[in-house]
Amino acid sequence: MEVAQEWPEPIVRVQSLADAEAIPERYIKPPSERPNLNPGTAMAAGETVCLPVVDLGGLRGGAAERQATMRAVSDACREWGFFQAVNHGVSPALTAAVREAWRQFFHLPMAEKQAYANSPTTFEGYGSRLGVKKGAILDWGDYFFLQLLPQSIKNYDKWPTLPASLSRETTEAYGEELVKLCGVIKEVLSLTLGMDEGFLHRGFGEPGACLRVNFYPKCPQPELTLGLSPHSDPGGMTVLLTDEHVKGLQVR
Repeated sequence: MEVAQEWPEPIVRVQSLADAEAIPERYIKPPSERPNLNPGTAMAAGETVCLPVVDLGGLRGGAAERQATMRAVSDACREWGFFQAVNHGVSPALTAAVREAWRQFFHLPMAEKQAYANSPTTFEGYGSRLGVKKGAILDWGDYFFLQLLPQSIKNYDKWPTLPASLSRETTEAYGEELVKLCGVIKEVLSLTLGMDEGFLHRGFGEPGACLRVNFYPKCPQPELTLGLSPHSDPGGMTVLLTDEHVKGLQVR
């Protein structure tokens, strides 16, 4: 299958449009795809939805606590397909440092960010669209995409060196902790499927991992567009770090 080498139209950074009085037509979604700003109205009166929250710290407890936590992970995956993880073992200090460093990256002068502009060949680097269909309706967001694993496809030329707080070591350390967390969850899922704990490690072959940092600039007409259109992720597992200042995450 032939891969497009360039984007079909000149790239416009969404961040550069944030101060406009109205969003360009290219970002206006059809009425059926626009965000529901009052999701509670779609629920029956008095109905509440309690999303599963799993305390992964239980995996480090005694046998009974470990078994209960494993069941909670398994039940959440079978019944929902997702869960919120707490006490997951990823360093809060490292998480905060990574979040702040990437926030600073997106506030660098445009010329410095443009040095890492991506293309459809790998999508690695600084981007503002994913599809290559000419005239497509676009999402209201910019992003940065990096390959973490396998080591053979890492391209450090795409890893930003600015701001100074965004060091390669910090990003790699964060990626390693997330890969370790995914490994723990795969072991739990293997065991709760009645297999040995290494079953899913072997089943997926050489592990692959990537990092995508999403940046959603302020929007003058948020009722007309979406930061990220509905989609299914291509990988076997997605770990999402939410931002308390950016509301609107929906899962199905």
